[in-house]
Amino acid sequence: MASYRKLKSGWKVTISQRDENGKLRQTSKQGFATKLEARRYAATIEQDIDGVKKAKQDVLFLDYYDQWVDTYKRPKVQANTMVRYVTVRNLIAKYFNDVNLQSITRTKYQQFLNECGQGRAKSTMQLVTMTIKGCVKSAIADDIIVKDFTQQTEISYSNCSRDIEYLTTAEIKRLLEVVENNLNPMHPSAYMILTAIYTGMRLGEITALEWSDIDFDAKTISITKSWSPAAHAVKPPKNKSSNRVIVVNNRLLDALLQLKVNGYDMVFRTHNGILLSPTINRHLRGFLKKAGIDKPSYHFHCLRHSHVAYLLSKNVDLYAISKRLGHKDMTITAKVYAYLIDEYKEREDQKIVKAINEI
Repeated sequence: MASYRKLKSGWKVTISQRDENGKLRQTSKQGFATKLEARRYAATIEQDIDGVKKAKQDVLFLDYYDQWVDTYKRPKVQANTMVRYVTVRNLIAKYFNDVNLQSITRTKYQQFLNECGQGRAKSTMQLVTMTIKGCVKSAIADDIIVKDFTQQTEISYSNCSRDIEYLTTAEIKRLLEVVENNLNPMHPSAYMILTAIYTGMRLGEITALEWSDIDFDAKTISITKSWSPAAHAVKPPKNKSSNRVIVVNNRLLDALLQLKVNGYDMVFRTHNGILLSPTINRHLRGFLKKAGIDKPSYHFHCLRHSHVAYLLSKNVDLYAISKRLGHKDMTITAKVYAYLIDEYKEREDQKIVKAINEI
């Protein structure tokens, strides 16, 4: 509301309004020749304030999320991280399409978590909620909303932890035989599959390999970068610990040397460019079929799991495996491969029981 006073210098108007937090805000101006001029000024100010409030109330959750990602995230995050923001956007579009930020309550958000968590793992839902919480805090800082509707809510998720799919030692040998019998420098996908089996490297790390990364004398591969399909470019590896040097065997090195005839700095580059994941997985499924291995959901990253399973079966120390994989520490390796570790622990426990019984 506005109040008016007649001063020697003319009319003075004071406009008082409370903001979203209930705090009183006042705006004053003086020197108007008439009270009517002061009233007109007050009406303009009040209309502007109401207009700003109305505009903020009309902000859609999805629109604000897009603006937040474009302003604060897209310029600095890596392309593979942007995949997560796109995933969360799709969820917001599905559950909160055409919904204003101010209309979302804690109850509505919890209902979203309950429904969204069906069929999704705990780790996935943790990333979803972390992303949305960051967006909501930004909206509060921008005075779009007053309260954080994500507070005192709990993530919902399915106990759908899947056993890691891997190949047995016998299956690995059968696959290796098929792959090595189909090596052709014109089709580097077979060599990439071979590299994954022998090293446990990630697909992006394998794709980004250059000849300068391979030391044929020391029999090592230096992993210092990764290929990002989203950015279609080489980028730094997943994290600091992903920078590593691993030992490899002659069998792999001899096979890789065949690719020198292609004449590219990148080991697995073709005349058509970089091989994409769907192409490599298609070839992998073909090799599995030829090897008589029936695993319909098996994909390239499972080769990394198979590498770990094989090393565990050969009693390789978990610390050495963790370093080879490029994990930050052993706790990550233990968490990711808990199923495999438990399986081999059970086997070792049986050995312990047998040994004790022989005392």
